[in-house]
Amino acid sequence: MTGGLKDKAIVIIGASSGIGAAVASHFGTLGARLIVHYNGNAEGAEQVAADIRAAGGSADLIRGDVSDKTECARVIDEAHARLGRIDVLINNAGAMFGRTAIADATDEQYDDVVDLNIGSVFFASRRAAKILMAQRSGSIINTTSVAARNGGGGGAGLYGSAKGFVSTMTRVLAKELAPYGVRANAVAPGVIMTPFHERYSTAEQLETARQSIPLGRIGRPEECVGAYQFLADEAMSGYVTGQVIEVNGGQIMP
Repeated sequence: MTGGLKDKAIVIIGASSGIGAAVASHFGTLGARLIVHYNGNAEGAEQVAADIRAAGGSADLIRGDVSDKTECARVIDEAHARLGRIDVLINNAGAMFGRTAIADATDEQYDDVVDLNIGSVFFASRRAAKILMAQRSGSIINTTSVAARNGGGGGAGLYGSAKGFVSTMTRVLAKELAPYGVRANAVAPGVIMTPFHERYSTAEQLETARQSIPLGRIGRPEECVGAYQFLADEAMSGYVTGQVIEVNGGQIMP
């Protein structure tokens, strides 16, 4: 089964680096029509879009702070207007905002983590759901995390808790949207070497994590792409909804 994403209208929230960039770049080679969303990393987003176009694909850029509900809705509406429809929404924006024990977390950290990791998924999905329900087709793919199941490494509990919300909301969306022919699933990456870990994890923390992974190594963004492709391609996963695919080298096994 190949070519299932050709000409599909796909919106990737948080696509300027890491996993989102890898997914966007690969989907571009499959002929998808892409919206590459970004907020602070304009250079990265422009490079992703340029690479897609150079490979013969279609990519358009939209900037917006998806931690803000008004901005998030605008991004979805603008993407819809540019593409004419939305076949797949991938919610991939997220950040940890520092490693802090719950007892030491500040109000600001709480707001930042919740607004971005939960808010962006909630507000984008809420707006996109109306569009997908009217179409009576499409799917939502959320990025959660291994931290949603194991609480994360030291100081990542707030982030892991937020990702737990994302995993549960994915199942709720699957139930609510199923009558309209719309699917909702998630991908839960493990320890993947992206700018996220470059920013928030020390070499010692990464080595400790590596030792807990049966495959014995840290993952690469490209190794997450297949899970997103599977969930996005109706021909491959048309009877799959409400699921979380774990991509973690065996660190946690369902």
